[in-house]
Amino acid sequence: MNAARLCAVVPVKEVAQAKQRLAGMLSASQREQLALAMFEDLLMALASELSDILVVTVDPAAIALASRFGARVTPEGARDGHTGAVTTAARRLVAEQRDLLAIPADIPLVQAADIRHLIAAHGDAPAFTIVPARDELGSNAILMSPADAVPLRFGDNSYFPHLAAARAQGIAPRVVRLPRIELDIDHPDDLALFQRTPSQTRSRRLLDRWQADRVVAVAGQSE
Repeated sequence: MNAARLCAVVPVKEVAQAKQRLAGMLSASQREQLALAMFEDLLMALASELSDILVVTVDPAAIALASRFGARVTPEGARDGHTGAVTTAARRLVAEQRDLLAIPADIPLVQAADIRHLIAAHGDAPAFTIVPARDELGSNAILMSPADAVPLRFGDNSYFPHLAAARAQGIAPRVVRLPRIELDIDHPDDLALFQRTPSQTRSRRLLDRWQADRVVAVAGQSE
């Protein structure tokens, strides 16, 4: 495919509402900080490979961060859930004659090599390439040519329905297994696996700092 035609679409919900399933492990402030750190890790990988990134959000902190990386920002569809955000963006990209890479903001391990691998695996239009979540329930990256080639519906059980939807459009889906993209941080066990995986990400540095602060606090209480 022609990577110059590709636009990465990243929906980002308002960070005050982010990562509610981690509430038993992290405070509201920590969840906000982690959401933004993961978003920054993703932007670093995307910006090193793609010239066009479209962030769908109304969150001021996410908007500021996207601007730092030269990404376009739109509020259209931002409050319509992940599916609504991507679908609205896809219509825009069709008008711009661009292809779509739909990718979530909570996969901090992703690297530029993963983006290159995904692009290389994608065929000529019409084409549909997908990276499943590690549990093969979610859809962690979808590359489509054209941008509206297949109707999308994200959620906790979207991977196999997306394969079926592509086949219904007469497109043989290409499945690419990329472990760094497959790990999205949503549940406590995801966070635990992320912490066991060596990385130089901003997200990991943030978690390590919190852990060090807890150790110091406990040591202080025992004196």
